[in-house]
Amino acid sequence: MARRLAGAAPRRHLIRLTAALAAALLAVPTSLVLGAPAATAAAPVSFTHPGVLVSRVQLDFVRGRVQAGAQPWASAYSQMMSSRYASLTRNPAPRPVVECGSYSNPNNGCTDEREDAIAAYTQALAWSLTGDARHAQKAIQIMDAWSATITAHTGSNAPLQTGWAASVWPRAAEIIRYTYTSWPNANRFATMLRTVYLPMVRNGSSSNGNWELTMMEATLGIAVFLEDRAAYDAAVARFLNRTRAFVYLPSDGALPYTVPGSGLDTRGEIIGYWHGQSTFVAGLAQETCRDFTHTGYGISAISHVAETSRIQGQDLYPQVGERLRHALGFHSRYQLGEAPPSWLCGGSLTRGLGPITEVGFNAMSNRLGNAMTNTQTLTLQQRPAGSNNLFVAWETLTHANNPN
Repeated sequence: MARRLAGAAPRRHLIRLTAALAAALLAVPTSLVLGAPAATAAAPVSFTHPGVLVSRVQLDFVRGRVQAGAQPWASAYSQMMSSRYASLTRNPAPRPVVECGSYSNPNNGCTDEREDAIAAYTQALAWSLTGDARHAQKAIQIMDAWSATITAHTGSNAPLQTGWAASVWPRAAEIIRYTYTSWPNANRFATMLRTVYLPMVRNGSSSNGNWELTMMEATLGIAVFLEDRAAYDAAVARFLNRTRAFVYLPSDGALPYTVPGSGLDTRGEIIGYWHGQSTFVAGLAQETCRDFTHTGYGISAISHVAETSRIQGQDLYPQVGERLRHALGFHSRYQLGEAPPSWLCGGSLTRGLGPITEVGFNAMSNRLGNAMTNTQTLTLQQRPAGSNNLFVAWETLTHANNPN
């Protein structure tokens, strides 16, 4: 009989030990393995509907304010209802393939798709606030036209274009499906979101940060409408990772955080990705030195995802709120006209933040009690905030001083 070495484990024990170690490794958060982000179990046990950007109680609050003629809701409502998106004679313009190149060149259906999505959302809001069924029917007509037609997006801007449109479609669809009496083709619309839009946006992008943030907003909204928990969880994990890489906080260290696998491994590469910016302060964004417009897209998407998550009972504001607050304050300060110092983008800024402050300001200041002087000044100055004709629309109406 062979002798067993002193202290050596029996083979059966080694097998059990190996299995236990393997299980333990599998249980380690992926953030601790090769710097990858941890998977996040974020989807609610039961989804709340309507629940993409606006909830039923929020809509009820707005209806009451509009009916009372209170400001700023009354003027915001008038602004929306006088827009081309609220017209009951609007005819949708769907096409099977939407082709979008860089800076919308070519533009084969890009503007039509985005604006029809905003129109569907506008009509859904009008239905909710007035009770006029003609608006619900118009929203349905627009959504049905697209769900019966579109099959694909192509072109270099296809991921971003898909993200913009798919950030808005679920807002409209949620209101109509859960507050109107009948939508016979709702399941066809769901199939469109699942097969045409979701595959294009769910895996994100390594381009400038506003792309991936918009795509995660779209993914989350689709996941709510489809009640797809796997898509929801994946969107939240990618969103949290990208938000950290988009807005700098001093707690990130001397250099901004970078998404694992991005290839940004040196100081020079990171500065290049941040459009030449080499000094980092709280609230600075990855695209600040590109221009405020694209930066605003990213900030807006962060606020939209956080708001939807709160409605769904899985509040992400505790995780992203400080970045959102600082980003809003930093960019509002310079949007209001303050001259930039020489260390900021070489002393030259391209402003144009857009109507993107209402959701984040209401959450971080009104609901959570943070003093946000610059953001408040800019928000009040821009009221009523209209639409950027891409994926932002009527946020003074829906979120100004909304306590719900």
